[in-house]
Amino acid sequence: MGWFAAVFFLAVLAASVVGTGLVLWLLRRRAILDLPNERSSHRVATPRGGGLAVVSVLILAWLAIGSAAGADQARAGFVLCGAALGLGVVSWIDDLKGLPVAGRLAFQAAAVAAVLLASPGGGAYFGGLLPAGMDGAAAGLLWLWFINLFNFMDGIDGLAGAETASLGAGVAVVAVIAGMDDATALYGLAAIAAALGFLWWNWQPARIFLGDVGSVPLGFLLGWLLLDLAAQGYWAPALILPLYYLADASITLVRRGLRGAAVWRAHREHFYQRAVQRGRRHGAVVGAVVIANLGLIALAVVAALGWPWPALGGAAAVVWALLFHLGPGMKGPAAPDPDQRR
Repeated sequence: MGWFAAVFFLAVLAASVVGTGLVLWLLRRRAILDLPNERSSHRVATPRGGGLAVVSVLILAWLAIGSAAGADQARAGFVLCGAALGLGVVSWIDDLKGLPVAGRLAFQAAAVAAVLLASPGGGAYFGGLLPAGMDGAAAGLLWLWFINLFNFMDGIDGLAGAETASLGAGVAVVAVIAGMDDATALYGLAAIAAALGFLWWNWQPARIFLGDVGSVPLGFLLGWLLLDLAAQGYWAPALILPLYYLADASITLVRRGLRGAAVWRAHREHFYQRAVQRGRRHGAVVGAVVIANLGLIALAVVAALGWPWPALGGAAAVVWALLFHLGPGMKGPAAPDPDQRR
């Protein structure tokens, strides 16, 4: 699929760059801004809603891929992208007016359930370790958690875009190395291109933020891509690729829960946020995450080639090293954020 993949990638990239620029112009005109709060790593109001472009471009690209992959994938892709679009609408309303947590979670759960029920064959996401009913339920809960942790982790310039590109690259590489169908690799390739187009505007210093309209549907779409990888028998790569996000968000929320803090409230206690508070620049923190993600991609390939347990051990070591690198900010007073500047 060489030349076609290159043209497809460039088309999605261009659409994302241009679309995000247009959305930025509209948001500025309408004064739709992200006002600094207790979770923010910025001090000056910045346009929020870049996900309107990124998610739209990615949905259109994925619909095209699914339509070309056969009737079953086209039907499943239509349900998936329709659910992502619905999540985008709800999340945009939440960005503008705010919605109750319970209502957002209920809509997310309904979207997850709809896609899982529409998936051809129902999937076997945990490698046959669980009975069919439990397998699907566990996959749904894990997917729901991934949607929300992806939203939680969107807190500094460039991080969500870099993670989206990393996950897309990881899935595409594993798909090619393992000889999977072209559609899986193209889904990943489209995610890379859409993310890079957004990063043109979101890299430090960011001119626009994703907003929930971006982070929630992106978490939903990427969560499905990882579950699809697992359903095709590659559960270890599906776990390895997002392991930093899983670890940072899960450890942080467990710590908050253990001391009685409301885990659903905005905060600045993630490892990456504390690193920024201790004086590291956004770009430096994201760069460290990208380097770790490259290691995770390599280990996902090792797992796909038949060595899942050694790869998982290596992935745990990579993530521990990254958290340790960011971790000195977990104790002591925070220094001023050098990127709270706009």
